Amino acid sequence: MRVKSGTRTRERHKKVLKLAKGYWMSRSTLFRKAKEATLHAGQYAFHGRKRRKRDFRTLWIVRINAAVTEKGMKYSTFMNALKKNNIEVDRKILSQIAVEHPAVFNKIIDQVK
Repeated sequence: MRVKSGTRTRERHKKVLKLAKGYWMSRSTLFRKAKEATLHAGQYAFHGRKRRKRDFRTLWIVRINAAVTEKGMKYSTFMNALKKNNIEVDRKILSQIAVEHPAVFNKIIDQVK
């Protein structure tokens, strides 16, 4: 006696089509196209999660650089001076201080100089 796999196939198809909801044209309605689209979407999402970390670090560096150049200093010399003075503040916090509390950031620069 053979086993029919209709219900399992329908479940699998519905799962993929649910993931592809909102996609353009036949990518949201046809299983084969939807499967391909969701696979690519997953790859882009994975890559994006890695990419986000790079993008934020770049943003923080740009913000710190902008704040430091206003005071007539280079980013690289500022970061080097922080290390020499044993001030262990990461780039994320430094950029937040530079944007939200410029007076505190100026004190840090004065301490480093």
